[in-house]
Amino acid sequence: MASLHPLPDFSNSIFNPPTTTITPRLLLPHYFPPRRFSPCRAAAINRRQLIAETAAAIALPPLLGVGLSPLPAKADEVPLSEWERVFLPIDPGVVLLDIAFVPDDPNHGFLLGTRQTILETKDGGTTWAPRSIPSAEEEDFNYRFNSISFKGKEGWIVGKPAILLHTSDAGENWERIPLSAQLPGDMVYIKATGETSAEMVTDEGAIYLTSNKGYNWRAAIQETVSATLNRTVSSGISGASYYTGTFSTVNRSPDGRYVAVSSRGNFYLTWEPGQAYWQPHNRAVARRIQSMGWRADGGLWLLVRGGGLYLSKGTGLTEDFEEVSVQSRGFGILDVGYRSQDEAWAAGGSGILLKTTNGGKTWIRDKAADNIAANLYSVKFINDNQGFVLGNDGVLLKYLG
Repeated sequence: MASLHPLPDFSNSIFNPPTTTITPRLLLPHYFPPRRFSPCRAAAINRRQLIAETAAAIALPPLLGVGLSPLPAKADEVPLSEWERVFLPIDPGVVLLDIAFVPDDPNHGFLLGTRQTILETKDGGTTWAPRSIPSAEEEDFNYRFNSISFKGKEGWIVGKPAILLHTSDAGENWERIPLSAQLPGDMVYIKATGETSAEMVTDEGAIYLTSNKGYNWRAAIQETVSATLNRTVSSGISGASYYTGTFSTVNRSPDGRYVAVSSRGNFYLTWEPGQAYWQPHNRAVARRIQSMGWRADGGLWLLVRGGGLYLSKGTGLTEDFEEVSVQSRGFGILDVGYRSQDEAWAAGGSGILLKTTNGGKTWIRDKAADNIAANLYSVKFINDNQGFVLGNDGVLLKYLG
């Protein structure tokens, strides 16, 4: 039996140095105006003139925009029935990871991603501009910003390598809060829970709570997931013995319960406030788990590798699931987001986008999304009328309703 590995309590040591308020710089996107040619005129000039004029158009210098303007849409882009694509001023290859809006100002939001990507909008997500936070732009680091959350005007951002940002004025200014080197795992999720309060989760299962703007943190569980599973190798959980992996996904319910999937997808874990340890569960399906999350009615949804979707029977925590027929075309479904009790959207590989209007019993594929050459990783509904789908290569879809 492995020895117990208690989580360190950082209530007196994790965050104590003074913080500095940072005034950010707003970077505006470059706009490249297209050069148009008249078909009649093109026919009249000779080949040498056409080549010269085309080269001149390509060599035009970029103009600095004076507002937040989206990049021009492609001519062959097919509009989605209930979604539109928002083109972003970022490099190809960026994977979008999370999005959040200020509750008191639904037009003001932030979008996170890989390659130190932080974008800001002030018009509800129609246009975005890069946001500079000097304390998050250190040399030799290429941060992956994993999670963002707001409660009132207070907001939090966590990323990898370990970085924690905090704002008390709706994102106008951000301060960086130092982190202890003893923090187990990488921070993958943060939730603003109240005034000056938040929950933070790492990929090794550590859960920390703060009630003073992040200057001190208290461990909510007594040990990491690895320690729990290695201590209970006779628990009968398939694949749990001598577990040294991490979470692949973790999701929080509105009432503070968590469900997480092991990195290999061979089992899942749950935690409720007040429990001392994560509770492991055998997967109820043959294929490995891709992701799990909470339905609007309090039940669970479960995605398996290869495109399968399962719903738990009833509400609350259970190991009893039943499969739902979906038209995934063999591509994996990666996330599910509920707009209401009955309506939800599922997204996945190769532009898969599915909709249900009866709580998940039946799903219809939105074929208009098939032309998007990207994997859609996350579905986020801010409220009934505001939703987004995040993907790789900087793909962002905005809900039209």
